Amino acid sequence: MSPDLGELDEQAFDEAMAADADDALALLADMARATDRQLRELARRLAGRLMVDVARHGRVRQRGVGTMATTRFDPDAGDLDVDASTDAIVEAHAAGAAIDPDGLRVRRWVRPRTAVCLLVDRSGSMIGRPLATNAVASAAVAHRCADYSVVSFAKDGLAVKSQDTTMGVELVVDRILALRGRGSTNIAGALRLAGQQLLRSTAGRKITILLSDCRATEPGDVVAAASALDELVILAPRGDEHAARALGAATGSRVAVVGGPTEIPAAIAELLA
Repeated sequence: MSPDLGELDEQAFDEAMAADADDALALLADMARATDRQLRELARRLAGRLMVDVARHGRVRQRGVGTMATTRFDPDAGDLDVDASTDAIVEAHAAGAAIDPDGLRVRRWVRPRTAVCLLVDRSGSMIGRPLATNAVASAAVAHRCADYSVVSFAKDGLAVKSQDTTMGVELVVDRILALRGRGSTNIAGALRLAGQQLLRSTAGRKITILLSDCRATEPGDVVAAASALDELVILAPRGDEHAARALGAATGSRVAVVGGPTEIPAAIAELLA
């Protein structure tokens, strides 16, 4: 794929994607951190485009529980709320004039806006599939939710993209690919950081997605930290999900298991449904 210094053969990479997409994405994630500066830049540009494309697979679903609300008149929005529109109707009738639409109200179903904080675990080996999985997860969340944050964590947390900032999704992917794995695993601290990020949002529904094997190696009450969140869902690596399932059972959180980056979009779509 890199026949010479500073070169990246995209045709060879396309062939690798056709053979095994997860392995190809893992290799691309590693190439995005190559010591060869030109190759690293080429790989990062390709990774940004490709991982966003992978993240778009799967249907984007409407999320949240609908409730009835009275809103300004729109002929296609819902049914006329006669009680809320009475004054406008009576005034128009008394004046012998047409009803002013600005005075009318309708009743319709509305869904609460959703905010998401994605927590990605960088306490272990941040190479290959785990790194590619984190990058695709970030892109998948960005694709499905405009109000989101991404926090990477080991012993301490780092906001890759804060809840109240705007950032292009390819830049978010690039920042994930630049992370280095290190240190212990502070699950409780990460969950508290997610709560702090989501406090910056006014959304009606707030979800924390924890992408981790959930084996905490730092002290802290993980269950209490999880219980303080509005809603927690967990993404765990296949074959290493025991601790994640235990945390899910202890906190009533949904758990999904993924085997590689290409399984992330469907898993996140299901968890956010």
